[in-house]
Amino acid sequence: MFTNLSRFAARLHGWRLLAASALLGALTALALAPLHLVPVLWLTLPGLLLLLDVAPGRWRALAVGWAWGWGFQVAGLYWITEAILVEADRLWWAVPLAVPALALPMGAFTILPALAAWASPPGWRRVLAFAGAWTGAEMLKGWAFTGFPWNLLGSAWAFDALPVQGAAWIGAYGLSLVTVLLACAPLLGRRGMAGALAGLAGFGLLGVWRLQQDAPPDQPVTLVLVQGNIAQQLKWDPASRWAIFRRYLDLTKQGTARAVEAAPPGNRIVAVWPETASPFLLAQDPDARRYVAETLPPGGILLGGTDRAEFGPDRSLRAVYNSLVGVDSEGELLGGYDKSHLVPFGEYMPLSGLLPLRVIRGGMDFSAGTGPVTLRLGGLPGFSPLICYEVIFPGAVVLQRDRPDWILNITNDAWFGQSAGPYQHLAAARLRAVEEGLPLARAAQTGISAVFDSQGRERAHLGLGLMGAVTTPLPGRLPPTLFSKTGLWGPGLLALICFLAGFRRRKPKIVLEKLGEMI
Repeated sequence: MFTNLSRFAARLHGWRLLAASALLGALTALALAPLHLVPVLWLTLPGLLLLLDVAPGRWRALAVGWAWGWGFQVAGLYWITEAILVEADRLWWAVPLAVPALALPMGAFTILPALAAWASPPGWRRVLAFAGAWTGAEMLKGWAFTGFPWNLLGSAWAFDALPVQGAAWIGAYGLSLVTVLLACAPLLGRRGMAGALAGLAGFGLLGVWRLQQDAPPDQPVTLVLVQGNIAQQLKWDPASRWAIFRRYLDLTKQGTARAVEAAPPGNRIVAVWPETASPFLLAQDPDARRYVAETLPPGGILLGGTDRAEFGPDRSLRAVYNSLVGVDSEGELLGGYDKSHLVPFGEYMPLSGLLPLRVIRGGMDFSAGTGPVTLRLGGLPGFSPLICYEVIFPGAVVLQRDRPDWILNITNDAWFGQSAGPYQHLAAARLRAVEEGLPLARAAQTGISAVFDSQGRERAHLGLGLMGAVTTPLPGRLPPTLFSKTGLWGPGLLALICFLAGFRRRKPKIVLEKLGEMI
């Protein structure tokens, strides 16, 4: 197969070469959630290397890599258009432009592995250099310009707990490294294909072994994840505020009643509302908290998403936070957390002093909180609160010096409708549970709400576009995983070793000269 592909690639020139590269990149998105067609990577990643083989120079290699990355990001991030359509009357002009424009800088990160492959010797050294540089580029994408580690190739395996158990040692970035190596191995002939199949079998056996280990006992908490299924177009409609609040109150009352009947004696009942679920400011509104308290059993707690405002002495609005707050069965405020990793262009406008563009309705940016914390509200086991896409950052979801007992992610994926976005977000949440060895509960406005145990097994699920409240015990936690101890140093070191091994027989001076030419 690869011989025929190589011949086909040799006949491509000019725009056809770039178009073929972009098409291969777009097909790669089929490996991501919700389809998880992982075998497509045996075509698209080797295909990129074959196209780089026929690139006549470093600038054409750069263009081929960028085109591939652009196609991958357009197909993998198409769901962002759904968020723009929510306010199409105001942002209609951005509908055909936003995703292709965002894919340009996101796709540029593929230039690094493409140039590394172009500059390295053929054979297994090229595969190693490409995989190492790919992983380094993913890690860079997760940091640069506040970071956006979406579309990680390692997340292609998050369709089930078994294939992602390796994340406990090497994290999602390490899974990306292994994925690239396995996908490109068939380029090395029959031995390479045999090695890829052996690697897949080894990873499967590793997953089976880890999942057979004794699971920790459940914690003395019963969770009630409330999913209101409020369409984003209605969410901030002033006329709908009470109806939305009433829906969450009713679902909470029904869910906690079931939890009281099913929970073991002594379990605390904890209801969870998604990001900004409350249309009223729970932190400042005692009447709203009183209504919440009426839905909770004695000793029960609500952990709810809400905006939090700060006012000046003259009652002028000074700051707005995207927050999670705790409310007990007496209506008392227990504390909370303010989102620290804000979404550019969604929650704040980068370079707002220089750019006249305003995308945030009302004209006020959200303010950022202080960063990862471990909350212990009302005697609950300590948890790490994550709001929305804060859960997608490997190695940055818990405060390691004060390790929590579980992770709580609240989100509002209603912006993205019935697209791939909520499924990709869910896949990232599963990976964080495995990486940290901690159970993770996720409450989403329109879905997908779920609970994963500390090995990534799904314990509860409420699908996309459904309304309801799902009840489940809070799973126990495992001891710290290797990844939770080493963080990004582990996969980063593995990527560096692979990259350097790809140039093993070249003298350092030659390697530096080659990299200098590429830059």
